Amino acid sequence: MAVHHIHHEHSGDGLVKAARSALVESGEQWTEMRADVFAALAERECPASAYDLAESVSALRGKRVAPNSVYRILDLFVRTNLARRVESANAYIANSHPGCRHDCIFLICDSCGKAIHIDDDRLTGALIGAARDAGFADVRPVVELRGTCADCS
Repeated sequence: MAVHHIHHEHSGDGLVKAARSALVESGEQWTEMRADVFAALAERECPASAYDLAESVSALRGKRVAPNSVYRILDLFVRTNLARRVESANAYIANSHPGCRHDCIFLICDSCGKAIHIDDDRLTGALIGAARDAGFADVRPVVELRGTCADCS
């Protein structure tokens, strides 16, 4: 049984507002470009690559946006907890609760590509404990499980 954090899951305009607040509180600026990249990321159910997002933002702005610019913004979003990197897909997903820092466990559908996250403090805590016992510090678990989602099975 998963141990759940108490946090508010944001969506739509509420997610964008929460992301903006979290970014500004971290000492960064919420620019138009960052807003466009976050909006493009937040509207997706599946993890998106920087190239996918650059294409979406380019269409929105009516001019080409370089994937390198999007990568820099995504790196900032990951550092400030606005987005998560899905390692196995080399893609990103918006964090639906940007003010809450914790380790997510991603469930990724091999059929449709959808990614959802669950929280389980016992599992991530056990991983952190094992890493500390092995002499590691500042450990942040990356847990991804691949399979078939309920919609696809």
